Amino acid sequence: MADPKRIVFMGTPDFSVPVLQALIDAGHDIVAVYCQPPRRAGRGKKERPTPVHAHAISLGLEVRTPLNFKDPETVSEFAALNADVAVVVAYGLILPQSILDAPTLGCLNIHASLLPRWRGAAPIHRAIMAGDAQTGICIMQMDAGLDTGDVLFRVETPIHQDDTTGSLHDQLSQLGARAIVDALADLADLPKQPQPEKGVTYAAKISKDEAQIDWSLDAQSVDQHIRGLSPFPGAWFTFDDQRVKVLQSRVSAGSGQAGTVLTDQMQIACGQGSVELLRLQRAGKGAMEVTDFLRGFPIAKGTQL
Repeated sequence: MADPKRIVFMGTPDFSVPVLQALIDAGHDIVAVYCQPPRRAGRGKKERPTPVHAHAISLGLEVRTPLNFKDPETVSEFAALNADVAVVVAYGLILPQSILDAPTLGCLNIHASLLPRWRGAAPIHRAIMAGDAQTGICIMQMDAGLDTGDVLFRVETPIHQDDTTGSLHDQLSQLGARAIVDALADLADLPKQPQPEKGVTYAAKISKDEAQIDWSLDAQSVDQHIRGLSPFPGAWFTFDDQRVKVLQSRVSAGSGQAGTVLTDQMQIACGQGSVELLRLQRAGKGAMEVTDFLRGFPIAKGTQL
């Protein structure tokens, strides 16, 4: 690489791991990794490092996990790294201006939407739920607003009819990894494009309350709802006092009273049209293809969900 950079990497979940690895593979110097503190999880409630934390430790990188950047000492420690740039991807903390200004070239954010559409916490979920035909990655120069900075680099990709948030998450993670490497290689020559005021939408955090399936909606909307919430938190319905998550579906021909099971293979009538449920999961059980699911938990044709 002609111009390796001193980079502070700031990220937390699985989505961020390929980006960190790509920066290392491209020859950049990762001077520190910032991520969310370990969380207690599992039956023993033991502290478990985040995916980025675990990956960084495996690579022998320095990891820092501040709760916030309100402490002047934390800000001073960040500035003392003398980074050329900070790369931020799904970090999970708001960065004050003192942090944004510390690296020589500022902070670059990898955002999983085509800004200004879907600023905010859940851009992948919301794009699928809204029926968007495409999404992508934007490399943004961070400012004090919520995903409002100038866009330096943009890559588009289609959203397919069978995409879930899970599949699109993985695709965009890899796309973001390639995009930031390309953007850093040409950073001095990239034009800063202010985001237009027209077309701004916000991707609110997904609440579990909105996950219940409303069969009165048209089939396309129900399918988008299911795929957009898969695998987490999972769109669901109840049958026999049990909650059943639906992790994959497709729009199908057929009609009937909304919520009626039309076939022995879980074709469900919607307000208009119907959907086939392809992959389901009961509480405490693993996800199963519909045929296997029905073998252990039959739901008869004609049932009203």
